[in-house]
Amino acid sequence: MKCPFCDSKETKVVDKRDSDEITRRRRECLNCKKRFTTYEKTDSPHLVILKKDQRRESFDKNKLKTGLLKACEKRPVPVEKVEQVADKIEAELLQLKRKEIPSTLIGEKVMKELKKIDKVAYIRFASVYRDFKDVDDFKKEIKELK
Repeated sequence: MKCPFCDSKETKVVDKRDSDEITRRRRECLNCKKRFTTYEKTDSPHLVILKKDQRRESFDKNKLKTGLLKACEKRPVPVEKVEQVADKIEAELLQLKRKEIPSTLIGEKVMKELKKIDKVAYIRFASVYRDFKDVDDFKKEIKELK
């Protein structure tokens, strides 16, 4: 690592802290003795989502979390659980080792996980995902849920 003050390549790591996605390293230049901080982020494979209308967009884990949080709004589901579900789905998508993933696959994975953690959140998500048209659609889904 090159020192930003004197351009020396002789540095040492004084302190290292890991968070979810970023590693913070406190470094000291062995030449000028000044300290500086570097941040490292793991570059995850780029996933492309193939939407129902054939558009393509980059996978966005925050968008996935937002959808899960919206479904679980005002429900007794901890935010940590939502984050775990988002992490699990992302890991499953990465394990597929495919560059393009149909949005329908993600929707089905979300529904599967929501069904396990909260039935109301599941119905909420299903109503949007499956584009319920009337009360009969809700009744049918609830009947299948039982």
